[in-house]
Amino acid sequence: MTTGIAFAELFDPKFLESLQHLKIVARRVPRGGRLAEQRSLDLGAGIEFRDFRPYAPGDDFRAIDWNIYRRLGRVFLRLFEELEDLSLYLMPDVSKSMTSDGKGRLRATLRTTMALAAVSLSQHDRVGLFPFADHLLQSRPPAAGRGRVMSMAKHLSELPSTGGTDLVHSLAEFAKRKLRGGLLVIISDFFDPAGIDSVLKALKRQRHKILLVQIARDEDRDPRFQGDYRLVDSETGQSQDVSVDAHVLKRYQESYDRFQNKLIDFSKSHPAGFLRLNADEEVVPQLAGLFESGSYIV
Repeated sequence: MTTGIAFAELFDPKFLESLQHLKIVARRVPRGGRLAEQRSLDLGAGIEFRDFRPYAPGDDFRAIDWNIYRRLGRVFLRLFEELEDLSLYLMPDVSKSMTSDGKGRLRATLRTTMALAAVSLSQHDRVGLFPFADHLLQSRPPAAGRGRVMSMAKHLSELPSTGGTDLVHSLAEFAKRKLRGGLLVIISDFFDPAGIDSVLKALKRQRHKILLVQIARDEDRDPRFQGDYRLVDSETGQSQDVSVDAHVLKRYQESYDRFQNKLIDFSKSHPAGFLRLNADEEVVPQLAGLFESGSYIV
């Protein structure tokens, strides 16, 4: 069972054309503040000067600073900061609940995933895909190459949208893969039966930098209904009769605000970034604004 969204609908020509604009915007972000051109911790014969250190037997003679030798009579090497490609790991949420609003949330999730992949592949980064529901689904190992953009789009359009949400278990599975340190981007509404506290604990155990991309709608916090309803869980089918009045709505909004604040607080207290994207709006203009403002920087 696939997402039920045809490739032509999910990645129509207008959307694919907008990715070209996003790539141009991303190139204007200063080095070190975007998803590409990450600075390596290794010092060697790179392109940007960083420091000196004394010469040791076996060092490359080409790195010796002869000006210092002439002045001080001591041999030092010039050390440079090297740039390396980034390993980008994309974890889109394709659980059944992402289609409970008529597939708008899932569509935004897959388009956001595709946009970030396209930008990174154009910058020669290695991109891996790790979709999840109640476990990791059809993954694609990290690889580079601009030619992978369309195959990535095809893979995303063929993903199944089924099963419950278990981000905690999916993160544990991902951690077991022991991938090279990189940037882990989780694209989800972050509604998990285990609760946000369990999700955040699982995130703390990751060895990668983290970017949380929350796919949300205005109605998530402010549902527009009152009265008697039977609420049905889109993943389990369980139902609950509720009477919604002003008091119940207020308590719900307070609970939602606590959930939201925990996500934001996590991003501030850990090496993590946080983006909130509106599923009812086109994702590329939202991402372009965030790239230009630099507010997504991790």
